[in-house]
Amino acid sequence: GTKEQRSIARLNGVPTVTLEIRRQSGANTVEVIHNVKAQLERVSAQLPSDIKLEIIRDQERYIGAALHEITRHLVLGSILASLVVLLFMRSWRSTLIAAIAIPCSVISTFAMMRAMNFTLNGVTMLALVLMVGVVIDDAIVVLENIFRFVEEKRMTAMRAAKEATADIGLAVMATTFSLVVIFLPVSFMSSISGRFLFQFGITAAVAVLVSLLVSFTLTPMMSARLLRAEDAASGHASAHAHHDTVSTASSRRGFYAFIDRSYTWLLKLAMRHRIAVAAIAIAVALSSIPLYRIVKQEYIPTDVDEAEFDVNVNAPEGTNIDSLNESMLEIEKDLLSTPGVRLIQSSAGGSFLGAVNQASIYVRIAPHEERVFSLTKLWNSVKAGHPLAAFRGNYTQRDVMQEVRTRLQKYAPFRCNVRNAPSFNIGGGNFEIDFVFRGPELEALAKYAETLREKTKEIGGIVDADTTLKLDKPELRVHINRDRAADLGVDTADISTALRLMVGGDDRVSRFRDPSVNEDYDVELRLSEPDRKDTATISRLSVPSSRGGLVRVDNLVDIKEEASPSRIDRLDRQRQASMRAGVAPGFALADRLDALRKAAAAMNLPVTYSTIIAGRGRELERTFVEFLWAFLLSIIFMYMILASQFESTVHPFTILLSLPLSVPFALLSLWLLGDTLNLYSALGILVLFGVVKKNAILQIDHMNNLRALGMERDAAVIQGNRDRLRPILMTTLALVAGMTPLALGTGPGAEERRSIAIVVIGGQSLSLLLTLIATPVVYSLLDDLRATARWRKWATKTAVFSSRVRNAIRRPAPKPAALDQTVDSRTISEEVESVAARGGSQ
Repeated sequence: GTKEQRSIARLNGVPTVTLEIRRQSGANTVEVIHNVKAQLERVSAQLPSDIKLEIIRDQERYIGAALHEITRHLVLGSILASLVVLLFMRSWRSTLIAAIAIPCSVISTFAMMRAMNFTLNGVTMLALVLMVGVVIDDAIVVLENIFRFVEEKRMTAMRAAKEATADIGLAVMATTFSLVVIFLPVSFMSSISGRFLFQFGITAAVAVLVSLLVSFTLTPMMSARLLRAEDAASGHASAHAHHDTVSTASSRRGFYAFIDRSYTWLLKLAMRHRIAVAAIAIAVALSSIPLYRIVKQEYIPTDVDEAEFDVNVNAPEGTNIDSLNESMLEIEKDLLSTPGVRLIQSSAGGSFLGAVNQASIYVRIAPHEERVFSLTKLWNSVKAGHPLAAFRGNYTQRDVMQEVRTRLQKYAPFRCNVRNAPSFNIGGGNFEIDFVFRGPELEALAKYAETLREKTKEIGGIVDADTTLKLDKPELRVHINRDRAADLGVDTADISTALRLMVGGDDRVSRFRDPSVNEDYDVELRLSEPDRKDTATISRLSVPSSRGGLVRVDNLVDIKEEASPSRIDRLDRQRQASMRAGVAPGFALADRLDALRKAAAAMNLPVTYSTIIAGRGRELERTFVEFLWAFLLSIIFMYMILASQFESTVHPFTILLSLPLSVPFALLSLWLLGDTLNLYSALGILVLFGVVKKNAILQIDHMNNLRALGMERDAAVIQGNRDRLRPILMTTLALVAGMTPLALGTGPGAEERRSIAIVVIGGQSLSLLLTLIATPVVYSLLDDLRATARWRKWATKTAVFSSRVRNAIRRPAPKPAALDQTVDSRTISEEVESVAARGGSQ
């Protein structure tokens, strides 16, 4: 005979045997897959001709497609960022000098990744793509200043490279170091997200540091050798006709001249109405509060399109494998007939973690190139002579999942859930919502979980709701009459052994060897399926007695049909029941969790029962709290670095005021484009903080330099901001150009990368004008405040207190008298020798 079948697998309706291979912790996924494929080729040659090996689920396919897409974004972003330099400088030499910073920074970062045993994965490649528009910033700022010295001050390239780099060096160092302290705290977050982002923060920080080295060494050197005065000759020719060399410079004519005049007029207007500008800036910063409330929040994007997803089917307790198989055949037919579905692989019945009444289906749909609009699809349609075909028949993975979910509703009481494959494993299963009840009694826990599941229909925005604790698993419960068993000489252990063997079975009672085929077979002892479900048959079993002979089981036990829990979960030694579900399109995880909390609070649970959030919801809350700490630490570190660089406590405050001005525009961009605030968009806000304050650093540093040369404050504000307008526009547009491929990209993981790009592009672009105006206004207001008597009085008290603290710290410890005399005599002799040396030199 054959063993009792406990599981069934099919591929597109054809019976199959499924083999899953998982890598060990620490092993490289792609390397393991390559080695497995090499072995499969060897094994397949030894199989019979009617047996076919086929790889169904291959992570290398997703990893390869995602890395290919990110690499393409890296190259396109680099090209677009370099073209921004050409647009403003109008010199191919300047473009080459700035562009060379990108490969130098990226390739040098590879050395660090190799030293720290990092891999080229989605996280590190994402960090490099995001840094494309950042690493070129330092080179652009230094190059633009050198170019300005050549163009406006008519210096030679060699002299301009020295003086311009020294002139801008403080600002470049301040921007770079403040960027580093933004990314590093992310690497030390303690949550699962922190481990996920560890390599991101280190990679980004190293890339930025290398870009600083490149901007201070390679960029000035190449500028001194490659830049020529002829590049700005057209500006020099007419310079004698007008004292304003800024306006007459060749690269500042044309459309840029209009931008320069408009900005100058607007800045002068703002300086005449500083209080109004300050009020507008405060109002914009405060608008982030209502915007934060209306932007949906989730842990990671749920609309990720990987061209594959999973369907899990839970049948009622007590369903056998034959009944489940009949239902699965109908479900598979429905799924195969769903538009867009190309392949399904189903597995029903018992497995390592699954029960007989559970099944799972892997669904693969058409690739992105066939169903998602992209420039490649448009080009292919144009070549085929049907350009409009690229806009027709497009659909997303979410559309297919919603159609599958609709079709599965008719299979009640089966409970089905449709969900994406997880981007990374956070533990506890791939559930968007995992709402947990904890308490002492199983019946009450099951009741509360089921009540909340029913309420999800009223709450809305929740799909595929199910509970983990079900009390309807049928079982035959045996109650032993111990007094009668003792009277008949039957040991209770013999009763349990007999029932275990005949009902539960033992699959290796013995081994039988067939020498004709040289095979060993397990000998299994168990009642047939109809008999082990029949109470009368089980009652007729016999057990041995110590007094000799056999005793029927029905003389010793009472057998009753009862229901029991299918599983019992515990957390911190407390029983728990979970209500698990997914989030419907148009809703987000955070607001659904709030709605569930309110519904659970309305149930008025006894004091011995409590609720907690697990799974993605818990990680969402932990991650956002840690991001708040990361933001706070970044701001503190930035203030410390800027205070040391500018040797002022006021200027860093002015610079950091640009941060709250950018947040509302980032949130507004997410809301307008229907995106959510998630792990990736929070990363985008970090990047945005780094690039927004860079503009303020450039402005304030140049205004201080002009005032140090004797220029009056208001004139320095106007002239300094005009001089820094071009590098600010260049770095901003370079960053936007570097992010554009991420915002417009398609393919695996594009939705995650798009969240970052939306935040950076929207926040930086929309807040640019306000920060360009607000920074000089706040600079002048704080400068006026410093001139007041109250400020001087407060500054004097602070200085006196700081002096006392320094003196207390530097005060030497008391020493013995003999030691004091020795030191004093040595000091006197050293002073005499010093005076004698000075006299001899004279």
